[in-house]
Amino acid sequence: MPKPEYPTTAFCFKVAFAGSTEVDQAFQEVRGIGAELETEEVAEGGENRFTHRLPKTIKHPLLELKRGIAPQTSALVGWCKSVLEFGKAIETKAIVVFLLDPDGKPLLGWQFSDAYPVKWEISDFNSMKNEVTIETISLSYTFSKRL
Repeated sequence: MPKPEYPTTAFCFKVAFAGSTEVDQAFQEVRGIGAELETEEVAEGGENRFTHRLPKTIKHPLLELKRGIAPQTSALVGWCKSVLEFGKAIETKAIVVFLLDPDGKPLLGWQFSDAYPVKWEISDFNSMKNEVTIETISLSYTFSKRL
């Protein structure tokens, strides 16, 4: 990947699913790329000025993908249905999110391992607005790494 210029823009990106087609990889918004180290505070006997903050585990937010509602024939819709309707055993997938340059070449990337859908939500219907129906897919994953 080429070295990104600073500052990079966030409007040109690509989401790649293992075993999915290009149609299923077009999204309006991606949220939840990050990590947080959980800590535990431990007081030391006889020391009242401070507590020790010790590392515990790393937490990851849910990865949220938003797009216009997809047809039933979408492989991603089929995967979400199979997991969330308890029809089959949960199949995990690798997901990669790329931040692209103006020419469509990857600048940065993040890989999410063992991802699976935990929430699938459709935007509200409102007869007073003329908006595209948006579906939001929230994914849990084991760990992520920056490429």
